[in-house]
Amino acid sequence: MVTPRTEPAELHAHAMDNLKYIRQTMERAGSFTAVPGKGGVLMGVVALLAAGLANRQAAAGAWLAIWTATATLAMAIGILGAALKSRRFRIPLFSGPGRKFVAGFAPALLAGAVLTAVFYRAGISGFLPGVWLLLYGAAVLSGGSASVRVVPVMGACFMFVGTVALLLPGWNHVLLPVGFGGLHLIFGTVIAVKYGG
Repeated sequence: MVTPRTEPAELHAHAMDNLKYIRQTMERAGSFTAVPGKGGVLMGVVALLAAGLANRQAAAGAWLAIWTATATLAMAIGILGAALKSRRFRIPLFSGPGRKFVAGFAPALLAGAVLTAVFYRAGISGFLPGVWLLLYGAAVLSGGSASVRVVPVMGACFMFVGTVALLLPGWNHVLLPVGFGGLHLIFGTVIAVKYGG
């Protein structure tokens, strides 16, 4: 008499472990956003400090230098925050949500850099805050389209503030900190609390 083999039971257990792993990975990916909440809060604080310093500048060049340095610092904070968050979730930064975010985010940001140089050279830097807010919002909206719902909503809010800034350029000293400071603080906090930092 031949004894029954145990391979089918072992194979079934192995398959169930694989399915469990796949389900957990998909659940994490579904609730994961590459946008760092804590990093967004820090970016908001940096923007508020920059606004206070930039509003004291009389020369457009000094004002632009402060905001350019702030954008560079904010980008570094965002990248570091996203890297730390993806490591904590054990999801590679540039696969899935992270790669989609960068692919949607980068074109509008590059357009903003080009328009900054053109507008400053033409002597119409008063429109830069509206352009920055509008294009940053478009970048976040586009990059976050495959992310959790709060990210594209954040992008739409930036676009709204940018539109107001373009229509009311005399309010730039208020709208830049409201946008880059206030919106980052609000949405960064929401993302940190609801979506794991």
